[in-house]
Amino acid sequence: MKNIKFILFSILLLSFSYQSEAQLWKKLKEHAKEKIKSEAENRSERRIDKGIDKVYDEAEDEIDGKNKKSKKKSKKRKKSKKRRNDDEQVSESEGNDKEKTKKHTPNVVWNKFDFVPGDTIIFEDLPDEDEENGEFPSRWDLVKGQVEIAEVDGEKVLIFIDGQPTIVPYLKNAKQDYLPDVFTIEFDYYKPKEGNRISVYLYDKKNQRNISSKYYDMYMDIGSDYVSEKLEEITGKSPKYDYHTRPNARWVHISIAYTKGKLKVYMDDVRVINIPHYSGNPSGLTLQAYWAELGDNKAFYFKNIRIAKGGVKYYKRVLSDGKIIVNGIKFDVNKATLKPESMGPINRIYKLMKKQPDLRFSVEGHTDSDGDADFNQKLSEKRAKVVMDKLIAMGIDKSRLKYKGWGESKPIDNNNTPEGKANNRRVEFVKF
Repeated sequence: MKNIKFILFSILLLSFSYQSEAQLWKKLKEHAKEKIKSEAENRSERRIDKGIDKVYDEAEDEIDGKNKKSKKKSKKRKKSKKRRNDDEQVSESEGNDKEKTKKHTPNVVWNKFDFVPGDTIIFEDLPDEDEENGEFPSRWDLVKGQVEIAEVDGEKVLIFIDGQPTIVPYLKNAKQDYLPDVFTIEFDYYKPKEGNRISVYLYDKKNQRNISSKYYDMYMDIGSDYVSEKLEEITGKSPKYDYHTRPNARWVHISIAYTKGKLKVYMDDVRVINIPHYSGNPSGLTLQAYWAELGDNKAFYFKNIRIAKGGVKYYKRVLSDGKIIVNGIKFDVNKATLKPESMGPINRIYKLMKKQPDLRFSVEGHTDSDGDADFNQKLSEKRAKVVMDKLIAMGIDKSRLKYKGWGESKPIDNNNTPEGKANNRRVEFVKF
């Protein structure tokens, strides 16, 4: 019975359960629909919101990105601008530094060749045409050794041979001090390959024997590239040569200028010694070659030896005489080719004309009476023109210059002595 009741109860329960389940499922289905609908709506809304959020996020990201890029670009622009400004400041600073450097660079004016020969020739060695090759030169006196006249490259020279040949000018007043308070000495000498040196004494070693012992060292030794003054113990070297390039043999031009206690010595076209207060008292001239020999490339040659007396400054001459007479402008023999040592007086004329812009000069050439008169006339014209052209090339306006040649027609001294001929061979700057 119990079983039957259990079965019946189970059937009823199942039936109820079925109905309940059906209702439940229905309710669940309806709830599911509602849930799904709601969930779908929510999901849709979420998707929409998410989409909107995404759009906003992308927009914000884009905005943020642009801002970042803009900021980066702005930073870059700022950095670039800063760099440009810095570069400009550096460039400006460098420019200012350069400008400062330019402004502070000293304007150096230094005349290494300011030699101007004396106005009046008091001794000049020009072997006479009558003097034969191999003879002792008549313009000189011998102290020791051997010195003779020779010919080198078609020009007469003095050749020093045998030991230490030494000579002095042959003058009537040789025992006296024949060098004035202002004088110049010039000469060319050939230093041989195996030769040692020459010595130039500023006193006469043969005739001026009463010279004070304190002046015994009043001389200078001269090689191919140096001058060593013994009294003041000063040595000057030519900047053109050094120990490795010093020449074994060459012609050397020496110029000596003494002006009331000031002594300057020039080698070629450069001043190598400048003594403001010279201890000596120059009274004469002696030339000596150290260990010269005839053979083995040891013979020394001398030529163009001249002693001249100094004179008045150029501008004072213009004011007093209306012209400047210059003996120091030199040319090759029978040619219109300027010698390098001519630049001393030419530079002085140039400076005078630059300082006095109203000055105008006629450059006029003169010769001595040797040779043909027509040849001398043409030669004087050519030489005057060369000097004028040189001044124009240096910067003098051509309207301030003209030239003329007079040949041998206007001598200012006799043509019977070497000194007289030397004074006649001149260039004059005549004011117009």
